[in-house]
Parts: sequence; structure tokens; C-alpha cells
Amino acid sequence: MTVSQLLPLLGLFSLCCAHTDFFTSIGHMTDLLNTERDLVTSLKDYIKAEELKLAQIKTWAAKLDQVTDTATRDPEGFLGHPVNAFKLMKRLNTEWLELENLVLKDMSDGFISNLTIQRQYFPNDEDQTGAAKALLRLQDTYNLDTDTMSKGNLPGVKHKSSLTVEDCFELGKIAYTEADYYHTELWMEQALRQLDDGEESSIDKVLVLDYLSYAVYQQGDLDKALMLTKRLLELDPEHQRGNGNLRYFEYIMSKENKSSSSVSEETEPKRKGRPKDHLPERQKYEMLCRGEGIKMTPRREKRLFCRYTDANRSPGYILSPVKEEDEWDRPHIVRYHEILSDEEIAKVKELAKPRLRRATVHDPVTGQLTTAQYRVSKSAWLSGYEDPVVGRINQRIQEITGLDMSTAEELQVANYGVGGQYEPHFDFGRKDEPDAFKELGTGNRIATWLFYMSDVEAGGATVFTDVGAAVYPKKGTAVFWYNLFESGEGDYSTRHAACPVLVGNKWVSNKWIHERGQEFRRPCKLSELE
Repeated sequence: MTVSQLLPLLGLFSLCCAHTDFFTSIGHMTDLLNTERDLVTSLKDYIKAEELKLAQIKTWAAKLDQVTDTATRDPEGFLGHPVNAFKLMKRLNTEWLELENLVLKDMSDGFISNLTIQRQYFPNDEDQTGAAKALLRLQDTYNLDTDTMSKGNLPGVKHKSSLTVEDCFELGKIAYTEADYYHTELWMEQALRQLDDGEESSIDKVLVLDYLSYAVYQQGDLDKALMLTKRLLELDPEHQRGNGNLRYFEYIMSKENKSSSSVSEETEPKRKGRPKDHLPERQKYEMLCRGEGIKMTPRREKRLFCRYTDANRSPGYILSPVKEEDEWDRPHIVRYHEILSDEEIAKVKELAKPRLRRATVHDPVTGQLTTAQYRVSKSAWLSGYEDPVVGRINQRIQEITGLDMSTAEELQVANYGVGGQYEPHFDFGRKDEPDAFKELGTGNRIATWLFYMSDVEAGGATVFTDVGAAVYPKKGTAVFWYNLFESGEGDYSTRHAACPVLVGNKWVSNKWIHERGQEFRRPCKLSELE
């Protein structure tokens, strides 16, 4: 038996990129909650109708039970009464037919009709797969064990919820479809633990052990795979695949025992652990997300200050200066406090929500906008002319930074949902990407302004992987940094990322400011690093 025959592909989900991506936006997922609430109301109405129908049938049955009990004790005497004879004819000719129609009446029409209408808005297999992969991403980023996640013991949670055996099995199966045997093992073991603890489930231990033994084998742990297969056969001695696997594993072990070394010099041994991915700085990025970043020396910290600024004597801020705080020294990252009011935030979200779509990034090869798996969020673009609030926000950024907003990109509003993230990236175009912003005709991105429009209970920090800085969301504040030196060269220390949201809902909006129009506002220096 070949390895590919060890497990059937049972009910596999499609793994192409999701089109609807409900899980990327809390805003859209709240619509799903409202849909489910309406369906529950419709279901309750259906239950009431069925209960009323059953109550009528019960009443009719009780009445007839009494009549037939009396009649069968003295049939001739009962039928000697002409009214009883008439009513018997009437019941059998008319009333039993009415009862039959009542029993056959389908009370579910309204519920089924509503369900059919609402189904068009339901997430699909791709969305479910995306949400599952988001949970796995959170597990890895924040070093969460499966038992903690299954019991819902996450920091900052308001509405605790746990995972069932079926839920754990589904997570393991989705990992299996990705050939991610590391997570398959973790979640199948969790499902097995919960079954061993007595949780009732439609999933049986044999099925879980089938997947688990295969995942363990794929990671090179033959002893454990053999042990799990033997346990499977204790539960189901006739299991065809289990018996085949047992013989296969024993054969491999006998070959290894005969060999002078368990692994030949030419063969790389299989290792347990997370599958390798495209991001070379994955470990550092995740450490920063967990708050395990580089700590500034006391000497460096003394150089960071809080101050009031009048934005270079801007008339609007001379009498009402802005609270400014240094978050980091190199690159210089500044936070502005109380820069956005709750009313402004509500208006921006109101404008953005109907337009939220899967966030896009610039393809360095084509220069075009495209979706990418390393950015999981939904975003919308707002122009300054469409609402006075957006116009005022743009003007505020211009006055505080001293940079011209006429060549800046529109205000981008983003909502990060379950596991929403943006992996390490540069905001500016590098030398090997000469056409990154060619279509805009405004030069490179000289600076980034980022508003935080919500607090986040856990996760969701903005981290700078090259320098070890971590900036945490705080509603109503904004952070600002330059992506380019004054010479126009890119500042590679600004490589940054949006950590996955562990618990909560993250709303941000950002303004990417471009070079054109800044020639006299931020003059060029002669040195590349100035």
C-alpha cells in the first residue's frame, strides 16, 4: 500500500483563495450575526406553529379517546342513540379527513423560504477554511496550545466560547488538506483528548486516530504512528486501512533496524514542527507581536519625550496644541494623542463599511493592485471631497506634518477581523521595483500616517521588525514616520507589520504621502542617509 492510500480525502474543502472573505472583517461578520438572529426568530416561529399544530392533534385525540372508550364498552347501546350514529358517520367521513390534512400540513414553508433567501449571504467552504487558517495563525503567532484555545481561555475575552470535538477535528482536517501535518497532529490530538475525557460527539475515535497516525507518520515519528495504529485496531480490529498501515509501518521499521543507521547519508530526516513559509523573519515578527521585542536601553529611552506641538505655528494649533509622543528613535516614530474624535471615527466607519473589500497590495512586477495572502483585512478608500469630515482629516494631517496632501493617496480605511494581519513589508517602493507607483505619477511614498480608530483587547500591534519596535493600537491616536530619508533613499528600518488580531476588532485608517509637492517642504540632503 502506498503512502497516498493511507487516508481517504473525506469532504475536503476547496483551497482556492476566498472570494467573499467574511472572516477578514468584523464589520461584515456582524451582518452575519444579524442574519443568524433573524433565522433563529424564523425558526422559533416555525416551532410555535408546529407546537400549535401538535396541540390541536392532541386535543382531538384526547376527545376521541374518551368517545371510543365509552362506545366500545357497549357498542350496540352506544349506536342505539341516533345522535351517536350520526356523529360516527360524520367523524369518519369528514373529521378524519380534516385531521389528515392537518397532519400533512407543512408548517415549515415560511422558515424554509426565509432560509433560502438568506442563504445567498452565507459564507462558503472557502470562508470556513479561511477562518480555520486564521485560528491556526493565531495559535502560532501567540504560542497558544490547543487546550487553551479549545477552552477559549484567551486574554481580554468578553464572551468565552469553547471548541467541540467536531470543531477540533475540522481544524485538523483543514490543516491536513494543506499537507500541514504539524497542525493536523495538534488538533487531532486535542479532539482525541476531549473524546477520552468523555465528551459526546458524532466523531468517533477511530476516525480521529486514522488522521492522527498518518500525520504523525508524515512527520517521521514512526514509533508513535505505530502505537496510534495499534490503538485504532483495538477499537476496530477489521479496519482495512489500519491493518494495511500496521503492516506497512512494521515493514519500514524492520528495514530501518537492519540498516546500520536509521537514515541514509543522502536522505534528510523528516522533522516535526511548523511547515516552512515564505517569510524569513517569521520568528522575529511573531516574537514582537507577543511583546518579546528588543527593549530600549535606559540611555535611549531618555531621548524619547512627550510634548505639546503647535505644528510649526499652524494657526489652528497655536491656541490648541497637539499632544505628541516619541514612540521610537530610529526610525523616528511619533504618536499624536486625541487626534481623532469619536464622532469623526463613527463617520469614517459609516462611510467605509458599505465599500469594504478585500485589501489589495501593489504588485512590484506589474505595479497593479492585487490581493495577497500575507495581507488579511478589508479596506475602503475615501476621498476628501465626498464628506467634510474626510476633508478636515486630510487638512489636519497636512498642518501637523507640514507635507502637501494634494499628491497623497486617498484615506484608506481598514478593518481587521479574525486573525487579520499584514505581514512585514515596506510602504515605499525599492530600487528593484521602479514601477511600483508609476501609475500614480506622484513619486515614491515619502511618509506614512496611521490612525487607530479602535482599541484592541489582545494582539493587533504595529511592529517594526528590523529595529524591534512595537506600537499598540489606542483609539483616537495616530502614528507617523518617514519612509524615505531626505535624500530620497528608502529607510529600510521602516519595515513593519500589522500583527494578527487575537481578541477584538481593529479599525485603522492611513494616509500614504508621496514625494511630489514636498520639494520645498522637505528639501533634499546631499548624504544618502540624511
